[in-house]
Amino acid sequence: MLRKVILSVLGVALIIGAFFFANYLIDNKNKPKPVVPKVVKTVLVDTVQNSLIPIVISANGNLTAKQRVELYSEVQGVFKTGSKLFKPGQKFNKGETLIRLDASEYYASVQSAKSNLYNSIAAIMPDLRLDFPNVYPKWQNYLNGFDLNKSTPQLPELSDEKENYFITGRGIVSTYYNVKNLEQRLSKYRISAPFTGILTEALVTEGTLVRSGQKLGEFINPSVYEMEVAVSKSFADVLKEGEKVSLTNLEKTKTYNGTVSRVNGSIDATTQTITVYVEVKHPDLKEGMYLEANLNAEKVENAIEIDRNLLLDSEEIYVVRDSLLDVISVKPAHFSDEKVVLKDVPNGTIILRKPVPGAYAGMQVKAAEINSSTVDSIQ
Repeated sequence: MLRKVILSVLGVALIIGAFFFANYLIDNKNKPKPVVPKVVKTVLVDTVQNSLIPIVISANGNLTAKQRVELYSEVQGVFKTGSKLFKPGQKFNKGETLIRLDASEYYASVQSAKSNLYNSIAAIMPDLRLDFPNVYPKWQNYLNGFDLNKSTPQLPELSDEKENYFITGRGIVSTYYNVKNLEQRLSKYRISAPFTGILTEALVTEGTLVRSGQKLGEFINPSVYEMEVAVSKSFADVLKEGEKVSLTNLEKTKTYNGTVSRVNGSIDATTQTITVYVEVKHPDLKEGMYLEANLNAEKVENAIEIDRNLLLDSEEIYVVRDSLLDVISVKPAHFSDEKVVLKDVPNGTIILRKPVPGAYAGMQVKAAEINSSTVDSIQ
């Protein structure tokens, strides 16, 4: 009997509990859902004021010396020690000897040829005195001024046909030009600096046997550099020689002033670009430095400049009308790395100053006040 009483009590308790739980669920179902407040984003805007926008072309490149000489040997000989070491970084003034090769053997052959020329002229002097007394004095003066230790002087001018036949027939003229040819080759045993500069490469050292045609090194003028940049062909008609160019280093910490020195007359068929050469001078510059050049190409009238990330792929931009976002079509005139120049944007149009995440046409926004109303303040 006790067991039946316990089971009856538990059954009644469960029925009462179920009744109260059902009422609780019914009461909660009828409660109103909480209203989520609508968030209105605050956006930075600007008012369009069209103006004259200069187009600046950015291009990168490496500096190369405007004056550069690759040194080659035209003769063979042993590299002799000079007053300065032939090492990279060594400075030489204009006219100083860069390289001197041992030419003692060849010098002896040149002196022998000069002596033969002197003897040939001396041998005809008696005949000149008898047959050509009027030209004898000039040839005598030539012999008197002949110095084996100096460059061979030019032969006296032949005054008439008979003198020409006589001198040529004795082989004087051919001997003279043979001597001059040997002297010219002798001068190639010494290479002098064509301008004041510095060695950037040295491939031989003192005591090395240098062979004909061997490259010896490179010599540059470190005071003037050029940078070669490729520019779109659309600017070929506006880029002119003498245009001022601003150049900056990679760190954007230094600025240099350059000038367009040359513009290539042909367009690269592969890249459809034109090559422009910018000349720049500064003591801090070194060959091989990487710089960025900003070239003033042209100016666009009635245009504005905004960040590229504000331009949609459909060539549209967002505008604010009655606290709602809308889009308008625009006409891009020029693209740079970070900016875009636009035309056909009416004055007074309120545009976004910064991109809005998740923006769409019809989105409700709140325009933030800014101090400047000109497009030049867009950042």
